[in-house]
Amino acid sequence: MSLKLDSISKIYPNGFLAVENFNLEVRDNEFVILVGPSGCGKSTTLRMIAGLEDITKGKLYIDGKVVNKVPPKSRGIAMVFQSYALYPHLSVYDNMAFSLDLAGFDEDEIEQRVRETAKILGLEDYLDRKPRNLSGGQRQRVALGRAIIRKAKIFLMDEPLSNLDAKQRVSMRSELVRIHRKVNATTIYVTHDQIEAMSMADRIVVMNLGHIMQVGTPKELYFHPQNIFVAGFIGDPPMNFINGRMDKHTFVSEDSSYHIDLSYLPEDKLKRLTDHQIVLGYRPEHTKISLNENDKKDDYIHLTGTIEVVEMLGDVMNIYLQKGETKAIIKTTKFASFEIDSKLDYYAQKSNLHFFDKDTEKVIDL
Repeated sequence: MSLKLDSISKIYPNGFLAVENFNLEVRDNEFVILVGPSGCGKSTTLRMIAGLEDITKGKLYIDGKVVNKVPPKSRGIAMVFQSYALYPHLSVYDNMAFSLDLAGFDEDEIEQRVRETAKILGLEDYLDRKPRNLSGGQRQRVALGRAIIRKAKIFLMDEPLSNLDAKQRVSMRSELVRIHRKVNATTIYVTHDQIEAMSMADRIVVMNLGHIMQVGTPKELYFHPQNIFVAGFIGDPPMNFINGRMDKHTFVSEDSSYHIDLSYLPEDKLKRLTDHQIVLGYRPEHTKISLNENDKKDDYIHLTGTIEVVEMLGDVMNIYLQKGETKAIIKTTKFASFEIDSKLDYYAQKSNLHFFDKDTEKVIDL
């Protein structure tokens, strides 16, 4: 089932603008994730789709029909909330069967649907248990089961994994993707966790302060961020930024601590940079602390910084650096002994540098 949000806005009675001019088309069976910091309007958008919040401006289409005034129960939508909201006195079977029983389905149909849904979710052996005898991940599966059992065409999920511990969240991410493919429903999912978004979504909608900042596949957002916000939000650790300006063929940071030769760029591209105050960006993982014999030195820019913190994360190390007024993080798999307060030379790939206009914060296409 397709979904279209056409210039949707939400203004509360006190004048607060929660969402402004939100435009998005969600294709049939697509898994779309709304991601952004707390208070950016993503949950409000989800609630407008569900019919739990009135739409102030714009139109909401479900399968080509305007549904602004259609009550929630008639929209063909199932919603999974942050809290499991299970009935503690009912078994898993009865929790999943509750809505069907309320809707007047006969017992044979209810049992068939419950057992089909339990098989999809791996809950066949838990149907007689009460919620208190389940793990957090199993409770979340039951909450999903209550949505799936209704055979809704659109699933709305509002931070469904936020109550799970880190290990459970990782396993449930892949489970949710598997379940989505199995039930073949259109899914809109809200999270503040960009790792969840990058690992699960067909497309991601990055939001900030009630506005869409960029819509794209995880790969598009990572390699081609359209503005500083998306570049800094997507990626872990986030992208490094240096504020500066062009002096002929050289990028000079605001405090003059960096002088980066960009003469390798064609003249027409250099000209596009000279008209702006620039923010140069590079990702921590697109750096090396030393070049090997297969690396061409001309493919990298040389940078330095003073080591402030070293994080050992098992498979990688994050090194936090400072030079002048600029802080940076680099990611490395070389497990050397790094001395705090010592100088470190490192290299960033030229092909993965990003340039943004400091005033508009938009990418400068080169």
